[in-house]
Amino acid sequence: MSSKLDTLSLADHGPVIPVIVIDRVEDAVPLARALVAGGVKVLEVTLRTPVALEAIAAIAQAVPEAIVGAGTLRTAADAAAAKKAGSRFAVSPGFTLELAKACEAQDLPLLPGVSTASEVMMAADAGYRFLKLFPATAVGGVNLLKALAGPFADVAFCPTGGITVQTAPDFLKLPNVKVCGGSWLTPADAVKAGDWARITQLAREAAALRG
Repeated sequence: MSSKLDTLSLADHGPVIPVIVIDRVEDAVPLARALVAGGVKVLEVTLRTPVALEAIAAIAQAVPEAIVGAGTLRTAADAAAAKKAGSRFAVSPGFTLELAKACEAQDLPLLPGVSTASEVMMAADAGYRFLKLFPATAVGGVNLLKALAGPFADVAFCPTGGITVQTAPDFLKLPNVKVCGGSWLTPADAVKAGDWARITQLAREAAALRG
């Protein structure tokens, strides 16, 4: 298993990366299997719950066909913990040089978050050309991405935050958008009920979205 994954290659596996919040570790493996069954292989498990790292470890071990990563990384400690749990990549809500260096030290490919032109420049200066636009809808969505395309023709984006199955095609049509992140693939009620068939169906619809 190559740990040195190029984050841009994540987009090769489909148009949507699910942003997953796991509250019960026992849901992790069936949830991952349901998404993979629907054609969604790249999974971002956010570090927003106490069981997130345990969930990542469970998926990494039991669902090898999934490419599991950790989301909501903010600190060097997050990077170390995510790598130890078996994360293949990391996603952060914003960008700091400290976090970038920590991920590099862990050999953990980072998809850093940005929301302004200045942050795009900071990340690009540090060598990042594939960035997460977050929170995408709140900061300008499609219009902002169109505006950023001019001065940053060499930068690609994964918009995340507020995107739905209805609006995703508008983002995916943009030449500087390679993939988008979405939480709609794993609705809390479906996860709580163990309705894995519904999640597989949502994954199928998402996998077919390439605009």
